[in-house]
Amino acid sequence: MVVAAGSGSRLAQGRPKAFVEVAGRSILEWSLRGILRSPEPYQIVVVAPEALLGEARALSSTAAGHAARHVTVVAGGETRQQSVARGLEALAPDITTVLVHDTARCFTPAAQFELVAAAVETLGHGIVPGLPVSDTIKRVDEHGAVLDTVDRSELVAMQTPQGFPRAELDAAYASAEVDHTDDAALFAAAGRRVTVVAGSHEAFKITTPWDLQRAELLAGEGAATGAPPALPRVGLGIDVHAFAPADEAAPPLRLGTLDFPGEPGLVGHSDGDAVAHAIVDALLSAAGEGDIGSRFGTSDPQHAGASGVVFLEGARRILDGAGAVIGSVVVQVVGNRPRVAKRRVEMQRELSRILNAPVSVSATTTDGLGFTGRTEGLAVFATAVVTLPAGPPSSHDGAAK
Repeated sequence: MVVAAGSGSRLAQGRPKAFVEVAGRSILEWSLRGILRSPEPYQIVVVAPEALLGEARALSSTAAGHAARHVTVVAGGETRQQSVARGLEALAPDITTVLVHDTARCFTPAAQFELVAAAVETLGHGIVPGLPVSDTIKRVDEHGAVLDTVDRSELVAMQTPQGFPRAELDAAYASAEVDHTDDAALFAAAGRRVTVVAGSHEAFKITTPWDLQRAELLAGEGAATGAPPALPRVGLGIDVHAFAPADEAAPPLRLGTLDFPGEPGLVGHSDGDAVAHAIVDALLSAAGEGDIGSRFGTSDPQHAGASGVVFLEGARRILDGAGAVIGSVVVQVVGNRPRVAKRRVEMQRELSRILNAPVSVSATTTDGLGFTGRTEGLAVFATAVVTLPAGPPSSHDGAAK
């Protein structure tokens, strides 16, 4: 569900926010394009101002193209909560998972929708993406005098889409007696559990004219201002490891930073975490920052037996130093074992927390073919999307791992 019924008064553009243009397209269109990039089909319900239903339908149809039949546009209410309630009424009866998304977060990556939906379906409760609060937070009185400093370690800035099991969300809305600031608050007020997963810096909310200009730059139309546009880059990482022989002592399998007791370990200079290593290669490749071999070589004794977390955090620091922002990461594990599907959401959540970006994990086999089919080892493929300022990438001598 895309909530696009707000007035956008703080944006001060003379019309509702969803219909304001960014680089030649409305915010509503940009928001729908992000959802439509997902490989999973959704029923999309757009909740728009009643006076602009015709325009909303036209914009939605243009953005959806061949998928226009999946989009329904309905009139919103006087408050956001009323608008979401009307959107829920328009959902097909067979929908079991609901994602509620603010159209103002129009650059939210598809991976964030996939992460939230998968977490809801696996865990069975409310899921909200969020980012750790980095600024120092002060509590003040009505005159602006500082009272104290708030511990930000327990604070998270909420984003969307917020995901919920359909039946529980319907029940929470039916019992709501007061307005809440977001759907997670309403869901929690009904006694339901809500868990936070990693959000994305790309999913910022357009609220002020400054945000609107930032959106213009991100959309590639702000070169005339003299500010360098953000350039999306894609990197590929591949890692292959053999399982330790049965008669050889080896630590338990570690994959995607998780331990798999009872599974044979992977042979490697570090802990053999092929998922972590493939992600690191993908991130460094996307940012033009070399590869895992050149940045964390096997000649360095401090990396002997090191956890995959060490390399993931190290790669994130390298990208931070280059001004690069991780948009999303997609990982595919190829092998007969372990059974990744059972712990996929847990792995995604931990990797997303470390990288502070959405990570999607999937697994497959080769139907008995090759070394993975013979259960001699496994292979991992990772793709990362990174945005970084315009300019030539860094140059590092590559080295085989």
